[in-house]
Amino acid sequence: MRLNIVLVEPEIPSNTGNISRTCSVIDASLHLVHPLGFDISEKAVRRAGLDYWDTLDLHEYQNINEVLEKYPDGDFYFCTTKGKITYSDVDYKNNGGKDIFLVFGKETKGLPEDLLRDHTEKCIRIPMRSDKRSLNLSNSVAVIAYDVLRQTDFENLQREGFLPEV
Repeated sequence: MRLNIVLVEPEIPSNTGNISRTCSVIDASLHLVHPLGFDISEKAVRRAGLDYWDTLDLHEYQNINEVLEKYPDGDFYFCTTKGKITYSDVDYKNNGGKDIFLVFGKETKGLPEDLLRDHTEKCIRIPMRSDKRSLNLSNSVAVIAYDVLRQTDFENLQREGFLPEV
């Protein structure tokens, strides 16, 4: 099972930078769906101080349908405040070993509603107060991605740190 983070038309470079670092640290692939609200050329990435960008498994697409068509056997989850299922109620571990794709929308509008309607049984949400709009995109990615990893026992990740003796 491989974890994949899909950002559909991300608008804020610092969010994508934080998400790229998370993906690099947890060994997840990052899929960016255009148009992007910023430049990801080598010069722009270097200037933004994205020190993990060179270890990132990065893929780019012109639209979300390209992603869905490229990975027909993928286990896709559409992360949205409009979902009826809480992300922690999903059993990611017992999906037959399929690659997991967590799909997130742009910061200002989320995912297109027609896409959500086509996949209502796979729309998941993070619980929050009803009078608040949403969490920051990079925080949302980290919350859900780490729950997937927790359920799969943090496979291939270092679980213990060490404190050097003085």
